Amino acid sequence: MSQTNVTRFRRRRTGLLSSLGLAACLVLAAGPGARAQTALLNVSYDPTRELYRDINAAFAEDWKARTGETVTVRASHGGSGAQARTVIDGVDADVVTLGIPSDIDAIARLTKKIPAEWRDRQPNQGLPYTSTVVFLVRKGNPKGVKDWDDLVKPDVKVITPNPKTSAGGRWNFLAAWGYAYNKDKDAEKANGFVGQIYRQVPVLDTGARGSTVTFAQRGLGDVLPTWENEAFLVLQEFGADKFDIVVPPSSIYAEPPVALVDGNVDRKGTRKQAEGYLAFLYSDKAQAIFAKHHYRPLKREAAAPADLAQLPDVKLFKIEDLQGSWDDIQKKNFDNGGLFDQLSRAGR
Repeated sequence: MSQTNVTRFRRRRTGLLSSLGLAACLVLAAGPGARAQTALLNVSYDPTRELYRDINAAFAEDWKARTGETVTVRASHGGSGAQARTVIDGVDADVVTLGIPSDIDAIARLTKKIPAEWRDRQPNQGLPYTSTVVFLVRKGNPKGVKDWDDLVKPDVKVITPNPKTSAGGRWNFLAAWGYAYNKDKDAEKANGFVGQIYRQVPVLDTGARGSTVTFAQRGLGDVLPTWENEAFLVLQEFGADKFDIVVPPSSIYAEPPVALVDGNVDRKGTRKQAEGYLAFLYSDKAQAIFAKHHYRPLKREAAAPADLAQLPDVKLFKIEDLQGSWDDIQKKNFDNGGLFDQLSRAGR
């Protein structure tokens, strides 16, 4: 990979502005008689940096054409759980576009700035797009990784982020558990399977982008279970001659949801613009952008056929069908003392 691409990728990982800096969402007067300029803050998860750069520009152009108002949308990125915590701690997000429903549930429960029924207020339960988990391996797939069982081969090192802080890490954890459970319908066997995988993880980064850098740039590990879009980004940035994408026969139906932060937009006077932003995510223009960035759009008919062709059919399962509500899933697996903590202690 060229030094230029390395530098660009590092910039994408760190971002140009911190969450606290982005929290200063100002309404700037454009001059006597001119329309105001409004700034919105979208607090998002780690691998959506490139996506929301394009979405935000397209929304600003669309909003200006329809209303005459200039709106600037800034985005903050990081591990989804850590991002949710910044909103809980007071970052003035107008909208959140996080990596897993339980992170928005946590904001709703702990701040009351989002209503508990937030999923009922947007089409498709707050999911303008979905994704799944695939495997990124080194060129030629030297360890022969084809399915989830291959992740527990003794000589395979797995790179995955920490599920306590990363939605990508949680989806990887739940995908592995669901795969094993669907084979035998035995929860204890599934627990053991996931525990074996984590015994073969040399480092747990806090976010999905950090794990991507660990695998692709630092050269650690043999396989990176990751968001579909993130796997394609590595091929684009580091070279298709260095990595292969392996699509397992079955994987998880990953749900990255969006929501309005009512308590913030009402205080800031940005409800109209923030609601317009979320509505735009379901527009044909935004749906085509999702597919271009290798996310699975809700409206497939809006996407370019060439983009859809890169998203192969996979047998997908919903973790809710196996473990119940998101409250149950979070508590059972990722809260303090949950399954991940138990497996971590057992692996020491």
